[in-house]
Amino acid sequence: MAPSDAPGSAGPDGPVAGASAEARSVQAWIEDLPAWDSQPPFAAPPLTATQWQVWAMATAGKFFEGLVVFMGGIALPLLAAQFGLGPAAMGLVTAASLLGILLGALLMGGLADRFGRRPVFIGEMALLLLALLAAAASPSPAWLVAALFAMGLALGADYPTAHLVISESIPAAARGRLVLAAFSFQALGAVLGTALAALLLDARPELDTWRLFYLLPALPVAAVLGGRLLLPESSHWLISRGRREQAEAALARLLHRPGLNLLQPHEAHPHLEPHHLADWRHLFRPRHQRALVLACLPWFLQDLATYGIGLFTPLIVAAAFGSPAVPAAPGQAAAGLAALIAGVTAGARGTALIDVGFLVGIGVAILLADRWGRIPLQILGFLGCAAGLLIARAGSGVAAAGLGAVGPGRPAHLPLIVLGFVVFQFMTNLGPNAQTYLIAGEVFPTPLRGLGSGLAAAAGKAGAVLTAFLFPVLLQRFGSGPLLAALAATSLLGAAVTWWFRIETRGLNLERL
Repeated sequence: MAPSDAPGSAGPDGPVAGASAEARSVQAWIEDLPAWDSQPPFAAPPLTATQWQVWAMATAGKFFEGLVVFMGGIALPLLAAQFGLGPAAMGLVTAASLLGILLGALLMGGLADRFGRRPVFIGEMALLLLALLAAAASPSPAWLVAALFAMGLALGADYPTAHLVISESIPAAARGRLVLAAFSFQALGAVLGTALAALLLDARPELDTWRLFYLLPALPVAAVLGGRLLLPESSHWLISRGRREQAEAALARLLHRPGLNLLQPHEAHPHLEPHHLADWRHLFRPRHQRALVLACLPWFLQDLATYGIGLFTPLIVAAAFGSPAVPAAPGQAAAGLAALIAGVTAGARGTALIDVGFLVGIGVAILLADRWGRIPLQILGFLGCAAGLLIARAGSGVAAAGLGAVGPGRPAHLPLIVLGFVVFQFMTNLGPNAQTYLIAGEVFPTPLRGLGSGLAAAAGKAGAVLTAFLFPVLLQRFGSGPLLAALAATSLLGAAVTWWFRIETRGLNLERL
């Protein structure tokens, strides 16, 4: 049965029954409980088909990020063999996409505040499609680095915009669950990407199989591009820019309420008048500094570990299996190439198994984010990450073959390494990997939400870039044990920072920041 157009029993500003003649805010309409024939009232408003479409299109960007970035980690040793890359060049190839993500989140989040969520949401997917095709056809490392950088720009833009289009389209009671459910597709992409890479290498054990890693996602990316063209603009953004009629039309389309024309003229933001364009000066004002630290610094600290482990797990696991992770030199014999591909395949399989912890962790986060709150889960997750990394360190007596020096005479203990990585993947996705993303899109007001969440995502990717560029070199010089201990220390620091600057956003009405 379909809901009536009349408001129901309650909204975020108190009783609204019988108040259909009153102008209300965008969020009050979204929170509205419709009347259902012979049915008890829902605890939260049911979502329309358009709201679910917004959510589905937002999940795609996170899925593609997990797929592309983590398959890139598996492609790395193949690229090193084909192009003759050393550790520094490998770091550059890995860091290219992450640097693009950093700049994409930083710059395009601001564009979403200036020009709207929808144009950036569409444009980033078009750029991703072109970058994937360019990467698959790369004739040289320089070409590949450029393509990966463009790919990163597109994926980085999706960090703020995907969160914004969801959180500005759904009721507050369901916001945490649905934002994290969309974010969970990053984990699904990572797991499927590593499994797909292993299957492709089994079916085609050749060095240039890495090109298929970038070519195969092109068709689904094109389909998502078409789907995003059909979405309405965010009514929250339109009303914050003073475009009331367009906001009413977009909201009527989102909620399936034709003729809705009862919006308040604009939302009240004392720090930014309607029609004024947000800039970085507003974001760094004292009223936002606590939110800025909470959104940025823990994300930076967790990405140091998350991307260090996620990108290089295939190399470490392959080495633990006794397989070479990186060729000693270009142009090696066929037997050496076969051993390399076998090692990469083993690493991909082990990584796919370890990444199951990724999915389980984000699943638990979805269940608990709107019950326990963001801050408790982020602190618990950071502490669990440190524990997992220390467990892995206990099993890493021997560094990755070809990547690091031998440890203090104790052989690597594979079960401990795998257990530590599984614990880490579970706890990071229960806590900081999920909650930093959620918090960054909730602690800033509408006119600054794109800038703020984009800056937070960029801070996280600064940690990822730093890890990706330095990890191969540091792993070769010091071995895996000291690196895992250092990453455990950053996780403990993340827990402390989260507690000190805590702002709980569970169930918060975004209009009342």
